[in-house]
Amino acid sequence: MPTSTLRPVLRDLTFTEAPRWHAGRLWFSDFYSHRVIAIGPAGTAETIVTVPAQPSGLGWRPDGTLLIVSMLDRKLMRLAGTGLELVADLSHLAGGPCNDMVVDRAGRAYVGNFGFDRYQGEAERPATLACIAPDGTVSAAAEGLHFPNGTVITPDGGTMIIAETMGQRLTSFRVAADGTLHDRRVFADLPGHFPDGICLDAEGAIWIADARGPDLLRVRQGGEIVDRIALPEGRFAYACMLGGTDRRDLYVSTAPGTGPAIAEQRQGGIDVVRVSVPGAGLP
Repeated sequence: MPTSTLRPVLRDLTFTEAPRWHAGRLWFSDFYSHRVIAIGPAGTAETIVTVPAQPSGLGWRPDGTLLIVSMLDRKLMRLAGTGLELVADLSHLAGGPCNDMVVDRAGRAYVGNFGFDRYQGEAERPATLACIAPDGTVSAAAEGLHFPNGTVITPDGGTMIIAETMGQRLTSFRVAADGTLHDRRVFADLPGHFPDGICLDAEGAIWIADARGPDLLRVRQGGEIVDRIALPEGRFAYACMLGGTDRRDLYVSTAPGTGPAIAEQRQGGIDVVRVSVPGAGLP
């Protein structure tokens, strides 16, 4: 069980997403300031790069290259020095803005998208999960997903679990040696919950940022909710990541809501709470 309540780490941000623990720091995207930011042990925030078309998912190749989802132009970029270089254009597969991503130990990037352009008022429709090979080749990894979002891979590399936000469920796949996905099945049905960002712990449970709920949820396979952490009144959680030296610090992207109007208030932030089971797997 959690040993304390959420406490703020950083405020005065627009809307944070895709928190990642890497090389002793917490990294995340701040949508509307167009920045990828890293926070060091002393709490000092450093802007790593600016992404004009809005950053979202983050991940690293085995050689340490940082990959960044460029959300609105539906591209995958890589950090090159202090600038960005194109890895792949995903617009032929992405029916809407691109969002979260996981990068496996072979350097393959799996990138989700909304499936429709909610900002333009389009009707909801299913999405295709893209797989980008280390050489930049793009393929469809899975189709018919309802707003594929946060994604994790188990420590053995053999299972991928993805949040379908509008499907109100977690879905799992077997990952073959060549990175293709097979044996699609429901990991957890979560009626009434809208899983956004997720992370995996060492007991195989999933921490979920429920984008429309008042709590962070810890869920086991089958859908049992075994832990809840209440959010501060008036705030919602949109992503989470287990990090820290022992991976027991649960970092959470929080804000009063979504969208550009909320962003102008600059009330987005990062919060943290200690939990008893450490993180596992990727990201």
